[in-house]
Amino acid sequence: MVEKDDEARSGGEIQAVDRAAQILRLFGPETPELTAGEAAERLGLNRTTTYRYCTSLVASGLLERGITPGTFVPGALLLQLGAFALGRRKVVDLAPAYMRDLCSLTGLTTVLSLWGSTGPIVSRVEEDATRTVLVTVRVGTQLSLTAAQTKIFLAHMSDQLQVDRLLGSLPGDQRTELADEIHALTGTDQVAMSPDGFGVHAMAAPVFDEYGICASLALVATDDLLPLDPDSTTAGHLRSTARALGKAMGGEKRL
Repeated sequence: MVEKDDEARSGGEIQAVDRAAQILRLFGPETPELTAGEAAERLGLNRTTTYRYCTSLVASGLLERGITPGTFVPGALLLQLGAFALGRRKVVDLAPAYMRDLCSLTGLTTVLSLWGSTGPIVSRVEEDATRTVLVTVRVGTQLSLTAAQTKIFLAHMSDQLQVDRLLGSLPGDQRTELADEIHALTGTDQVAMSPDGFGVHAMAAPVFDEYGICASLALVATDDLLPLDPDSTTAGHLRSTARALGKAMGGEKRL
């Protein structure tokens, strides 16, 4: 009986999410605002039920009360999420040309990562096709907490609670060492570095848009091709490319 109740509750929650999504999808350039009655008519729902959904969406920040009495408009949270999604799409669209130039200039694999739910996700990779043997990483890989790209995100992330929570998952000595590295990177566009312990090095730099860090740009190679030197010519090329991409994203004044 408990299992059936749990299943029924789960089904009801899924239906509620689906109904809320249906209401939100009604908004667009031609429908900047609407009433609960209009939403109910378009979706074939009960007016009272639709009004209850709309008021719940207002409470969550996904909708707001419109200027015209009885109307609803997209809320601040919805607009924030939309801007974030557009920013992620924009950097993925703009990055390839910069990544190809950096790959050609250094002869090293170039990696673009975006922040996922708990860490950076590799979103694009450019490889030097002239090399017989190369080091690369698969698109879709979630990087570890000690990866250079992760250090970059943690150093510039605005949500300090999330940073502390992620650092708290590491053993004491490792946590302290990583926290010190992150502190040194905060407020700068210096590169972060990480060896994997098997002869592969990574070096990453932040890419900023107008809101803050939106991506990390990294180079990956064997230790002989990519020494962990923040003042090297290669590190300079990486930082310059990340800055140029950030400027195209509107983030040239972040630092």
